[in-house]
Formats: sequence, structure tokens, C-alpha cells
Amino acid sequence: MVKINENYLKLPGSYLFSTIAKKIAAYQEANPDKAEDMIRLGIGDVTLPIAPAIVEAIHKAADDMGRAETFHGYAPDMGYAFLRETIAQRDYKDRGCRIEADEIFVSDGSKSDCGNIQEIFSHDNRIAVCDPVYPVYVDSNVMAGRTGEYDTEAGIWSNVIYMPCTADNCFVPELPKETPDLIYLCIPNNPTGTTLTRKQLKVWVDYANRVGAVILYDGAYEAYISEEDVPHSIYEIEGARTCAIEFRSFSKKAGFTGVRLGFTVVPKDLKCGNVMLHALWARRHGTKFNGAPYIEQRAAEAVYSQEGHKQVMEQVAYYKKNTRVIYDGLKEAGYTVFGGVNSPYVWLKTDDGMNSWEFFDYLLENARVVGTPGSGFGPSGEGYFRLTGFGTYENTVKAVMRMKALKRKK
Repeated sequence: MVKINENYLKLPGSYLFSTIAKKIAAYQEANPDKAEDMIRLGIGDVTLPIAPAIVEAIHKAADDMGRAETFHGYAPDMGYAFLRETIAQRDYKDRGCRIEADEIFVSDGSKSDCGNIQEIFSHDNRIAVCDPVYPVYVDSNVMAGRTGEYDTEAGIWSNVIYMPCTADNCFVPELPKETPDLIYLCIPNNPTGTTLTRKQLKVWVDYANRVGAVILYDGAYEAYISEEDVPHSIYEIEGARTCAIEFRSFSKKAGFTGVRLGFTVVPKDLKCGNVMLHALWARRHGTKFNGAPYIEQRAAEAVYSQEGHKQVMEQVAYYKKNTRVIYDGLKEAGYTVFGGVNSPYVWLKTDDGMNSWEFFDYLLENARVVGTPGSGFGPSGEGYFRLTGFGTYENTVKAVMRMKALKRKK
């Protein structure tokens, strides 16, 4: 008889955003007259169309595929040199980071890489995660059988080291008392919208090198960094090449949520014993991935062109403006809010002692605004709620006005 991977049965319920989608669908079915008036500021999906310079590159690349002399079949599994060399220069060398093109692996998105990276590490490694945390980090380790047993009441896994990030510590994770093997950091953070300064990040780099841990650094929201003292890459920190793997995404920077492209950086200096992690990831990548499509890689190349960069950063500015509207508007209304400066996310305390799912239902029923319950990101997320700046400006303003009106009614 065929046996299944029973670790999947340990996963509690559905993936967070699948649960939200089901609740929205149920509400729409029960309230068809209100469905069109719903404002979604929950899932971090973009709303602006892809920038013209990138669309032009997509059309040109599609035309290339229609001519024998410019047709492309399977892409190189690590990515085309034209894109990897551009990334190495613009995202790293221009910022003083010593990253080479052959240390960059182009993929179909950073979510895939964040979930798959654990495959190259031993089953008995212990992971440390910030709490609250992007669910993929934990769930992918659950599937691999690395997290132990789930405590339904506490909302934690027995073999996971949780690093609480709350208002009490200004959402800055503290070095864990137990020594982890793998440390997940998302900077700027999803969901709290907060970040680390260079000095704060240097503490983690030094710690990882000292204890022999590997930092899995998710920089998906790098484009939203506004403050000078916040690094855009962990490789801006001395010593990071020997302890860190970095993940990047084109989804939120360039609107590629429907195009799907990202990349992972694995420096050749990073080793476990005498084994180069670069070699392990290259073997895994080449075995399980046939390379990102040529058209998408040409689209990503256009992100770095003069006109493409200008247009993309205008879109980032649009979403940052939305985020500021949420942050300032809710703060003015009396909500306790965090994040929103170096990130497209605002993290707020729920109202009147409601738990985060109660607040989700309350906003949906009374304001027709959809957000993300904080408890879905971990136990320290209970009592908090995430809103995104990825809606339209008009809907963002409308959502804030509705939430302000709820405050005034009390």
C-alpha cells in the first residue's frame, strides 16, 4: 500500500490566505448586494499594471520566440547571463556588495525558493523564526518533518525556536537562548512592516558566524526601504558572505505577481564544514527546475533599464503613498499602528480587545474591508492585524474613511 508523507497531516487547517479567500467567498455568497463594495487590503497582491518599458520588453521577447534565429528553448537553469550580470551589478556591486553573477540563481519567485531552500539541509537541523512570521518558512519545514509536534492551544511547534517581535521590543528579534541551525529573517518584515538598522543586522551576522548558523534572508520588500540606515541587502554587512543566503523578488517591486520571477543568492564563501552550499543549491536547482522562461527574464532585465527603473520606482512610490495614507489615517483615528515606513505593510492593534479573527470579521461585516489576521502569522501576531498598501489609492482612502467611521461610532 502506498504511504503518504504524514507530515502534511500535521499542518493546521488551510494555508492562511486560502482561509481568508474562503471566508470572503462565504461572505459574498451571503451578501451579494455588498460584494462589489468590498475593499481588499489583505493579500499583498499588486493592482497597478506592469510598467510600459517592461511590457515593451515582453513584446519584443515574445517576437524573438517567433523567429528561428532568436528562438529560445530551455533556459539555463541558473538564469541567462544577461540578467544575472545585471542583477549582480545593479543590486549588489553598485551598493558595495561583493556578489558575482554565478552566485545568483534566477527562479520563478522567491516564495518557491524560501520554501525549497530547506531541502539542502539536514532533517535534524533546528530552525529559528521571528514571531510573527511569513507562514511559508514554518509550513515548508513542517512538510519536511523538521518542526516536531503542533500545540494547538499555544499555536507553536515543539521543535521551532520562536523569536517574539512585539511592541515591547520594538519588533526587533532578540538572539535566541537556544542555538538554531537555520535562522529566517524577513527584512523589511512581513507582516509587521518594521525593519533592522545596519547595526542591528550586524548583530545577527556576527552571531550566525559565531555559532555556525545559516541566515535565510528574505529581502522581498527591499525596494520599499526609505531610511538611510536600513540596508538593502544583508551583504552590505561585513561577514554576511560566510553565513547568509538571500532571496529577492520582482513581485512587489515590479508588479510581477502574475509574471513570476525572483532570484536567490548563495555566496561561494558559505560552507557547512567543507561543503559549499552553492554547489548543493546548484545541484538541487538544476535537477528540479528547468530555468525561468526567456520572456520573463527579458522582462526582468528591463526593470533595470533607465526608463524601466524610473517607472517601477514611480509605482513603488504610489504604493508607499497608499501605505502612508493607512498609517497616518488610522493613527489619527486612534488606532495603534506600526510599520509603513520601509514597507508596504501597516501592522495595527485590533480594536476593543478583539482577537485578530474577530477583528477580521468585524471589519468585513461593518466596513467591508479585508485585511489579514495577525494570528495567522504566529502566536505573537494575536491581537494584531495587517493591512497592505497594494490597493488603488481611491480604495485605500475609502477603506481608511470607513475604519475611521467605526472608531467614531464607539
